[in-house]
Amino acid sequence: MARILITSAIPYINGIKHLGNLVGSQLPADLFARYQRGRGNEVMFLCATDEHGTPAELAAAKAGKPVADYCAEMHEVQADIARRFGLSFDHFGRSSSPQNHALTQHFAGQLAEHGLIREVVEQQMYSRADGRFLPDRYIEGTCPNCGFESARGDQCDNCTKQLDPTDLINPHSTISGSTDLELRETKHLYLRQSAMKDKLEAWIDSKTDWPVLTTSIAKKWLNDGDGLQDRGITRDLDWGIPVKKGAEDWPGMEGKVFYVWFDAPIEYIACAKEWADAKGLDDSAWQRWWRTDKGADDVRYVEFMGKDNVPFHTLGFPATLMGSGEPWKLVDYIKSFNYLNYDGGQFSTSRGRGVFMDQALEILPADYWRWWLLSHAPESSDAEFTWDNFQVSVNKDLADVLGNFVSRITKFCRSKFGEAVPEGGAYGSQEEALLADLTARVRAYEGCMEAMEVRKASQELRAIWVAGNEYLQSAAPWSTFKTDPETAAMQVRLGLNLIRLYAVLSAPFIPFTSARLAEAMGIPDLGWPDDVAAALTALPAGHGFSVPDVLFAKISDEDREDWQSRFAGIRS
Repeated sequence: MARILITSAIPYINGIKHLGNLVGSQLPADLFARYQRGRGNEVMFLCATDEHGTPAELAAAKAGKPVADYCAEMHEVQADIARRFGLSFDHFGRSSSPQNHALTQHFAGQLAEHGLIREVVEQQMYSRADGRFLPDRYIEGTCPNCGFESARGDQCDNCTKQLDPTDLINPHSTISGSTDLELRETKHLYLRQSAMKDKLEAWIDSKTDWPVLTTSIAKKWLNDGDGLQDRGITRDLDWGIPVKKGAEDWPGMEGKVFYVWFDAPIEYIACAKEWADAKGLDDSAWQRWWRTDKGADDVRYVEFMGKDNVPFHTLGFPATLMGSGEPWKLVDYIKSFNYLNYDGGQFSTSRGRGVFMDQALEILPADYWRWWLLSHAPESSDAEFTWDNFQVSVNKDLADVLGNFVSRITKFCRSKFGEAVPEGGAYGSQEEALLADLTARVRAYEGCMEAMEVRKASQELRAIWVAGNEYLQSAAPWSTFKTDPETAAMQVRLGLNLIRLYAVLSAPFIPFTSARLAEAMGIPDLGWPDDVAAALTALPAGHGFSVPDVLFAKISDEDREDWQSRFAGIRS
């Protein structure tokens, strides 16, 4: 049994996430976690809310709530929506947890001890109108790299370049809109990433199996322009993890907090400790996943994220772990995604554009969305959500292929043999050909899932559904029954066992539907079909079942037009 550690990029606390966020990290991570569990492997799947930094402060101010109260409330909202989307986290933590405070301060102390932190007196933008410094998202302006007019003080959303507030052209305060800004002196800590460049580059070069998207972004940051730069890891903010050197105060850093991108990845580790503490387990329970001296040397660690998060996970976080001088588990594979756009524009939480997770669930069950998003995952390039495409995919793949198969075979069996698996008949050449085809397709599906090729995996799964439909159409038990009821019984028995096979194979993509199929078919064992032929005899003659309700309702043109109008892209 393999041990797989899976983390999804942790979503900002500032509001409910949109479908682009979901397909860029959490949903494919869940797909992989469910698949690995289905194969009998030990999985630890972790995620959390990212609660520090300017997005949290700005969102709380907009909501008129203290930031701690806002974060606690939104964590529960996000956790609830995640559950309703079937995201099977082993723990959904909080970056504001005491565990993350302690670990972040510990890492800072270790890095300082190893000479990898330097103190810098620098000039930062100060807003006279607001009476405060303007770090990160408190300031916007034009990106000096690509000319995008709404670049933020920490990063340009358009070209992904990391920025400092002083880099922006024509900057203004996002609090008041004021352009009455001046440079003032302040002191901050910087992580000496430049000192780690050679080590990081050798490590990235060793990852020959990583997606090109991941390595190309990492190497761009390592080598473009002046190469890898040191990165500020503290901010002049009220909300966050207080700057400490381990458990000790850090002279000159009073009133400052760690930068959100320093503490957020550390929450992956803290989340495991939160999980252990919540279950009353000792530290060895989480350390066996994260420390190679405590049992994590045989763990395979996979991270899922959107491409805008790649620099922090290929450079900043590994530099923190390596630089600590302690035996922490480094990531083995980073699965990164391009962007999902919405109807000709971009999704954006902060700008309120697109279909959001709560809205999606108000109009259709989670599996409709899970299937479309995963089967259109933006792996090799950006993808686009359109209502036309969504309607076609749901109606053809889910309703016409899978739903139709289940409905036809169960209803026919009920009408001719009753609600139990019929006995009689033996396989012929048609059934043997189907078994050979399905065996090859299941192995191909497994290969795609192991390789985290999400779109290809969905195509293989759909092909497995189609194979059942084509067999049913060709075998035509409704015709066979008239002259050879025993052979028809065998065909129906095989068809009912195909439903069990589909329930198992489809569970990573559409878990709620899979559970409905398992319940209707009275399936006690959802073991993986290592032997496809054996799996297709799992439901013996006499095994009772019930005809499930319609699995997937088709989307009408009227519904599609209504939703297209209602979700025109702006959320107030």
